Amino acid sequence: MLRFFLLSLFLLLQVEGSKRPNVVLIICDDLNDYVETLGGHPQAKTPHMRRLMERGVSFTQAHCNIPICNPSRASFITGLYPHTSQLYGFEKWRDNEITKNSRTLMDHFRKNGYHTLGTGKIMHNGERQEWIHYQNDADYSPLAHREGKNIAHPDIPAPFRDEFEAIDGSFGPLRKVKAPFSWKSGNWKRMKDFRYESEDDRDLTADELNGKWAVENLKKLATTDKPFLMGVGFIRPHTPLIVPQKYFDLFPLESLELPVIKRGDVEDTFKQTVSSVEDDRSGDRGSKIYDTLIASFGGKRELALKKFIQAYLASVASVDDLIGDILDTIEDSPLNDNTIILLTSDHGWGMGEKDYLYKNSLWQESTRVPLVIAGPNLAQAKTCQKPVSLIDLYPTLIDLCGLSKETKKSAEGRPLDGYSLKPLLLNPAGKWSGPDAVLTAMYKWANYYDPAKQNYALRDQNWRYIRYENGKEELYDVKNDPHEWHNLALNPDHQKTLKAYRKAMLARVPASIPPPKPTKKDAEIWKDRYFKKHPSADADQDGKLTWPELQAHKKSQLKK
Repeated sequence: MLRFFLLSLFLLLQVEGSKRPNVVLIICDDLNDYVETLGGHPQAKTPHMRRLMERGVSFTQAHCNIPICNPSRASFITGLYPHTSQLYGFEKWRDNEITKNSRTLMDHFRKNGYHTLGTGKIMHNGERQEWIHYQNDADYSPLAHREGKNIAHPDIPAPFRDEFEAIDGSFGPLRKVKAPFSWKSGNWKRMKDFRYESEDDRDLTADELNGKWAVENLKKLATTDKPFLMGVGFIRPHTPLIVPQKYFDLFPLESLELPVIKRGDVEDTFKQTVSSVEDDRSGDRGSKIYDTLIASFGGKRELALKKFIQAYLASVASVDDLIGDILDTIEDSPLNDNTIILLTSDHGWGMGEKDYLYKNSLWQESTRVPLVIAGPNLAQAKTCQKPVSLIDLYPTLIDLCGLSKETKKSAEGRPLDGYSLKPLLLNPAGKWSGPDAVLTAMYKWANYYDPAKQNYALRDQNWRYIRYENGKEELYDVKNDPHEWHNLALNPDHQKTLKAYRKAMLARVPASIPPPKPTKKDAEIWKDRYFKKHPSADADQDGKLTWPELQAHKKSQLKK
């Protein structure tokens, strides 16, 4: 009798397990609101993303929790705010005491009986062992190549091509090139030749390979009963913005529109006051990219921005086609009735607003991301205007799939920070338990990240409040000033609102966590890193950097 009962229970659990929905997680890199219906650019061509919106819920005010790749992905894949983990920069998540002891989304699904498989850029590093099967590492190619070095696209003029080189300094159509130029593909550890003779005779790009892999595996999974979580990470529209010519042809320069930009809008902002001199990946890199791009096109601002935006829109359109292939495969198979599809990005990208062309700012262009969720028994063709953020994705998928909420590996881990969006997926105009305002941090290079001394923004339906580490503030009435043109923080008429948001911000961020007392070894390691990045700091050129030389060099850099 006991054996019969256990067998019956086992079979019941197997049946229940088979009813769990599948999940297809699609993550684009650096995708802002240049998507149909989101209003970022009126000429965006993304019919397949729009098609997904028509079968699900689109969140019109979804935001990232830190607008730069590594910490953003570490945050939403572990479900922890940067201030929870203290992972604000490019530290590997596996080296962080909190994130390495908290289960990633894919590991949690695997632990709960899902077949997990992924490809492309989901996390920024170290994710292969988190999946049962993982296909391709992140690959930013095709990359232009010359004389043993990856370079900017051959069409890019100086100084832009020389200053930002093969990744951020590169955009243009994929085409046949003549020696000494060639194309390369692969990741940083292994590069290989990328063959291009014509559009009908060439290798597939990394994104195309990942899209093809997803389609082939979805067809196989359609014949199985075990639930699965599939992650597909597309690189575009991350730089280099190099895609086939046909996508550039969709956006002729002569008819391309620029975003609405107010001249001089940067003058009442304070991001530049927290620029880092130690590492140019942070600070005011976006201003440098903007200024250098315009200088490279002879000071012709409109032409320079159009060239870049054309390449960005082309890159978005190229990914949209691959998303269309995935949707076609799901819709033409049994998976259509039991698969959740989630589309989003790690953060946005500014296109010249506030004289800034990059991510990693606390303004709308960097923080806003597309977020679409479609699946069985969820609302269809609906939009939700409530501010939500990427921190909510992990608890949402747990809720939709009926999984355990225990995600810690050990006592050193942390429970999830976000809230399930399921109530809003059932009724987008209804209530949910999440906060009214989205919290976003901003990366700035540092040896140690004290959560209380970082840069943050709060964004609710009516206001955006920004507080920089030096105490400077910005306040925008986004209901009446959606482009965030007027910083009201210094306006006497808005001091009551300013104080309220300042208080709300400080309530969300933990108290100061002082760093452990540094050892002599730690200090020397830091000095060696500084010397490597700034060899000119060695004033007497004796090959050794002293502490007085380091301090003198830092002061000279701050004066520039």
